Amino acid sequence: MIDPVFQVVLWLLAALLIVLGFAGLILPVVPGIPLVFAGLVLLAWAENFVYVGWMTLTLLGLLALVSYGVDFLASALGAKKFGASPRAVAGAALGALAGLFFGLVGIVLGPFVGAVIGEFSRKSSVRAAAHAGVGATLGLLFGVLLKIALAFAMIGVFVLDRLL
Repeated sequence: MIDPVFQVVLWLLAALLIVLGFAGLILPVVPGIPLVFAGLVLLAWAENFVYVGWMTLTLLGLLALVSYGVDFLASALGAKKFGASPRAVAGAALGALAGLFFGLVGIVLGPFVGAVIGEFSRKSSVRAAAHAGVGATLGLLFGVLLKIALAFAMIGVFVLDRLL
């Protein structure tokens, strides 16, 4: 049995982590999905894992892991969808990775710049390079939407398991 005061502290900390996690889905310096996952683990702990057990937490952990690949793949696939060359697709993925170190501007511009440089290395036109960059940026935005959907899915799985 968990001490009631400690239980309240766990609930409050879990709520804080989940709120920060949702902020992190938009803000690049805050690890959104991992914070949501940590908050859900704390909620399960606050109830001594009686209602939400290891199977659900494992599923939530897998969903959190899936979110890591979303940012990188979304930019690259967005560039590819817009007819970018394989070099531009690789550039978008590398740009997304490099952009992580430059805050919000880097997150938004990294895939675009990477795709443009990758397309230019193929001696493409400015128009083709810009097209690849736009595709990478749209892919990034789609990735953010997908991460938001994953976060809501994680909370939905937790709530369903808790209530059923």
